[in-house]
Amino acid sequence: MSEKNSAFDFLITDRDEIVLILSAQDTPPDTPAVRLHPDSKTVELFRHPGDAYTLENVDDEVFSLLAEEEVLLVCETAQTDNPDETEIVYTYEAVIIE
Repeated sequence: MSEKNSAFDFLITDRDEIVLILSAQDTPPDTPAVRLHPDSKTVELFRHPGDAYTLENVDDEVFSLLAEEEVLLVCETAQTDNPDETEIVYTYEAVIIE
């Protein structure tokens, strides 16, 4: 199954580390992995084997930094009762695969 996920963002820290921030899913990830597609400017996030989320229109700078990495830190968040706050639901490393 492949789904498009429009609610995501990449955060680049002052140490050039990349964190993917996206809306939390209902279940925790199992064997997460990431596949990069710089030609189409997309990233596939596999939270479970065979279950891909396609992240579109990813910035070239993100691809340049990810090309040097072995894992991507992922942070899944959810809204709280306070609309100005979010809650971190899952934080994990996704292995970057070819």
